[in-house]
Amino acid sequence: MTSAPPAADPSSGPSPGSGALPFADLGASWRAVRPRPAGRHLDSAACSRQSRRVLEATALHPRHEAELGGYVAEATADDLLQQGRSVLGGLVGMAAADVAFVESAQAALVALLIGWRLPAGSRVACLPGEYAPNIAQLRAFGLRPVPLPVDGSGRADPDGVARLLADDPPRFVHLTHIGSHRGLVQPAAEVARLCRSAGVPLVVDAAQSLGHADTDVGADVVYSTSRKWLAGPRGVGVLCVRPALAAGLTPVLPEPEGEPPMRAFESGEGHVAGRVGLVLAVGEHVAAGPERVRARLAAIGRLTRERLDGVAGWRVVETVDEPSAITTLRPPDGVDVPATRARLLAEHGVVTTAIGRERAPGQLTGPVLRVSPHLDVVPEDLEALATALRELAS
Repeated sequence: MTSAPPAADPSSGPSPGSGALPFADLGASWRAVRPRPAGRHLDSAACSRQSRRVLEATALHPRHEAELGGYVAEATADDLLQQGRSVLGGLVGMAAADVAFVESAQAALVALLIGWRLPAGSRVACLPGEYAPNIAQLRAFGLRPVPLPVDGSGRADPDGVARLLADDPPRFVHLTHIGSHRGLVQPAAEVARLCRSAGVPLVVDAAQSLGHADTDVGADVVYSTSRKWLAGPRGVGVLCVRPALAAGLTPVLPEPEGEPPMRAFESGEGHVAGRVGLVLAVGEHVAAGPERVRARLAAIGRLTRERLDGVAGWRVVETVDEPSAITTLRPPDGVDVPATRARLLAEHGVVTTAIGRERAPGQLTGPVLRVSPHLDVVPEDLEALATALRELAS
């Protein structure tokens, strides 16, 4: 992979005509505490870059395991992990006792379904453009996905959702807050209000929204991963369940004596070092100011769409003002998206993701290219991607 030249210092503010991004200090500080990227990293929806502090803490814990013993080392981290549960719970409107560390967002969904033990054939309302692995897990547990009403863009339609809940309520509603294949932010708080009024549980997949959008929406269950917008380690996730629903779950093994019920969903084989890293990462997110982070990420999404729409025939799927940092590009006719992604990386040092139709077959009609910068992006990074797309088309 070729190395890109260092980008301009975000703390200097945007140059005239470059597109204004708020809270330039966030971009500067985010970049300053991380190793210098080898190229231009525009792929945070896949895996963000961790800070040096998170990297060092995640590496140091295995040393403690080697020196003290694995379970002794874990015990020394108990207070830190409990603080992390508290902060993570706060981000979704819950308490520390409602939070379990798991291995990934998918592991969280599996743990929930194992514990819930719903009758086979139970109906679960999902977006037509639901993430395919989520649908596969629901079906693996004998559940029957049914479509959640949406508008023409694929956003949940509150009026349609209200009618569904009143006329033919499902066992629960599963809502992916922001899809991995499209930077569309679902009206999760409104759906939560409707579900609460109807007495139907709401489960929110926040894999692309925790650390990116407001996840304190009033859902009964929120699950997510560490490695995306929170910029924590891979191999860690969280499952957050409100007490009323948690009381009806039956874990495979009972919770440890004296611990809250959700602790039963934490594996004794868990990646404790990764949990430590996640706690530090979420601490950095809170210190930066979640509202400021959300505002800057939304502005980054807008700037990305403005700079890339129409470049070499690629078209942006989202509306320009969608409040997310994920932008998906529909290719010109005949363009091979995976090959484009590979050439962007190998020839231009630009990291993006090629999304195949199989990721969301209910909504995608073909592959798209996903661009997802984090707080440290500068306009020059987006111009470099635009230039690369033009060169590949020539």
